[in-house]
Amino acid sequence: MFIDSKILNKVSLGLILIFIGYLLYIFIPTFFFVKDHHVGLDKSKYVHKVTTKPYIKLLAKHLTKGCLSKLCEAQKILNYVTNIEYKVNNWITMSPKKTIEVGYGDCDDKSNLLISLLNERGFESYFVLVPGHIFVITHIDDNRLKNTKGLYLDGKKYYILESTAKNASLGFPLKYKIDEIEAIIEPFENKKIDIRKIEYKK
Repeated sequence: MFIDSKILNKVSLGLILIFIGYLLYIFIPTFFFVKDHHVGLDKSKYVHKVTTKPYIKLLAKHLTKGCLSKLCEAQKILNYVTNIEYKVNNWITMSPKKTIEVGYGDCDDKSNLLISLLNERGFESYFVLVPGHIFVITHIDDNRLKNTKGLYLDGKKYYILESTAKNASLGFPLKYKIDEIEAIIEPFENKKIDIRKIEYKK
């Protein structure tokens, strides 16, 4: 059966235009998302994906059921996140919900989930950006932690929560030099906070 070449050309052109339109539909929203949610500082970067959606509230409540202290709550939440498989994800940072669904994530994915859960239980927590990595710190006022080292931000003590270390305890050792800390990020405003003095000690 003979088909007019002009018709074929029009069909081909139409398919090409549809494909280009699809690409624009996918990548233009992604560009603006990255522009609004991506934070990069020197050698470090992360994508802001924290959430306060109802499923996070329910999960945080479930994980901390039976706890009688904030220390217990923080450790239960940390245990949950660290037991999600660590797997490098170079393509895109997943939402906390997606990380839960697929059962794995990298430091960005797991830190976004961790800090979202902590927030639901009222913890003051921040992201810490260092070269090639991100971790979470949180403030807990508990005498049982007096001999555990922490990061002091302008005199206030915060404990490191390392989301990528399976079964890690609250107060994970700092593996970087103080001058390698590139930024402390407020997670829900997604802004770098100004700190005059940072110390690591008991």
